[in-house]
Amino acid sequence: MPTNKRKIVNDPVFGFINLPSELIFKLLQHPFVQRMTRIKQLGMTFYVYPGTQHTRFQHSLGALHLMTEAVKTLREKGHEITDAEADGVYAAILLHDIGHGPFSHTLEGWFFDNISHEEVGLAIIEQLNRSFGRQLNVTLQILRDQYPKRFLHELVSGQLDMDRLDYLRRDSFFSGVSEGNIGSARIIKMLNIQNDKLVVDAKGIYSIENFLMSRRLMYWQVYFHKTAFAADHMLRKTLDRARWLEQRGADLYATDALKYFLRQSAGQLNEESLEAFKQLDDSDIWVALKAWQKHPDKVLSLLSSGMVNRNIFRLEISNKPFAKERIESQVSELKDALGLNDEEASFMYFENKVSTHLYKDNETGIDILYNDGSAKSISEASDMFDIQLLSRKMTKHYFSYYRLPK
Repeated sequence: MPTNKRKIVNDPVFGFINLPSELIFKLLQHPFVQRMTRIKQLGMTFYVYPGTQHTRFQHSLGALHLMTEAVKTLREKGHEITDAEADGVYAAILLHDIGHGPFSHTLEGWFFDNISHEEVGLAIIEQLNRSFGRQLNVTLQILRDQYPKRFLHELVSGQLDMDRLDYLRRDSFFSGVSEGNIGSARIIKMLNIQNDKLVVDAKGIYSIENFLMSRRLMYWQVYFHKTAFAADHMLRKTLDRARWLEQRGADLYATDALKYFLRQSAGQLNEESLEAFKQLDDSDIWVALKAWQKHPDKVLSLLSSGMVNRNIFRLEISNKPFAKERIESQVSELKDALGLNDEEASFMYFENKVSTHLYKDNETGIDILYNDGSAKSISEASDMFDIQLLSRKMTKHYFSYYRLPK
């Protein structure tokens, strides 16, 4: 039977990407996967870096390419990965983000209550598995970390997974932030396995140090950039207001899929809600925002117009919580200037905090493998910088509010 091994895709980051099997070719053409071509990888980051228009589909293709390189490297070093296992891990990395909704992380949690995109993704892959005659059984085991060869899960979701190796390179490329341009090819060539755990050959330690530093810089320079962060939360506030109005009798302009989620609060994942979710992408949100600019509700109109025309919330960041008086003063100014009551004003600002670990040494840490067979954690092996700095939990407090015209 002819295969599609000679099918290639031209990628701006990695060049020509070969599709490794018939199964992967068929998955790429499936509507569930094609939906990712209409979902931005970096949410609202394009307000800051105009080039970041790339999609979850592009990222998944890049991660697939890196996975084929990783499997090739590990096989060359004598580690057995059967064709079925290879197909399973290829499909796992291709589908790992299939549970994302519009604008990716921006709206995570808005559609489903306390349900991650990984859980939503598993539900979608279960459906795919049935339609593909159970060809994704190994894929589901790998994603759930239930497959006997545990290193396959690490390749998909670990400290040095193909997901991270692609998104750092890709996000750096499209944003123009050169600090994220890691040596992914070098890192993959240095991968090895010891005791069913992914490790890195000792001569690759400098590439790992660069990877960790690049990840730290990209987090604060791109992923948590304050303007993009403010835009993320402004969009959520806009949709919160739309949901508030819809549930109180307003009949807002929206696609059927978006209307489904406006008419109810973030709920449980079930067959009905999953069907509606699979119809959603970025375009549902943009169409609604453009229409809501002319809605008679002042709050919805102002917020929607701000999103469309880039009048983004102002955001202030602090290492400690903002004083109650500071927040009350700003909210009072908003109420007076816009003629809002307390309930309306609640949609025009937000305060919270964000915390992140860039490296957790106690969770699937990165181990360096030496020629004598011994292995050390990167925190022990590295002498270039203080690895504890990277593992320290960082917390920033923020206060963001509608930007009044001057």
